[in-house]
Amino acid sequence: MYSYIKGTIKEVTPTHIVCENNNIGYLIFTPNPYLFKINLEYTIFIYQHVREDNISLFGFLEKERRNLFIKLLGVSGIGPKSALSIMTVENALDLQKAIEEGNSKYLTTFPGIGQKSASQIILDLRGKLEDSANATQVTDVVLALEALGYSKEKIKQVLKNVDTTLDTKEIIKSALKIINK
Repeated sequence: MYSYIKGTIKEVTPTHIVCENNNIGYLIFTPNPYLFKINLEYTIFIYQHVREDNISLFGFLEKERRNLFIKLLGVSGIGPKSALSIMTVENALDLQKAIEEGNSKYLTTFPGIGQKSASQIILDLRGKLEDSANATQVTDVVLALEALGYSKEKIKQVLKNVDTTLDTKEIIKSALKIINK
């Protein structure tokens, strides 16, 4: 079982990436391959899916998104292809909110997810995603602040003084207020 692969992206396609590590190219299925840029190094959090006729790698930029993917795989009737289509969601909090509110209409907007699958996701995961969605939200905030040029150390210090239960935009606003004091 793999936890992550750190390597250089050599290929990006609509369905997967190829990450080279020690002269081995790993084909990794990912929800949005175009987040990766060729010839840049990334740490990709991996889930290895094993069936009798296939071994596949699924990769994510954040550990929390990988963990959410694994939780989706635990839902009866949801396989890797369906779980990967759900993971294309930009904001994991939207997904959590839909599950907590029983919003099957939102879930059926993803390819391969019908009413029956949406209902099963809600039944199996309601009340079990709060921690992973909150962690993903904090990861999104860290990435946004890094993109604005702040160091990881500074961001870590600031987030200790911010209410991370707010929505992503509010957390960023609060963090920026603290930074700019």
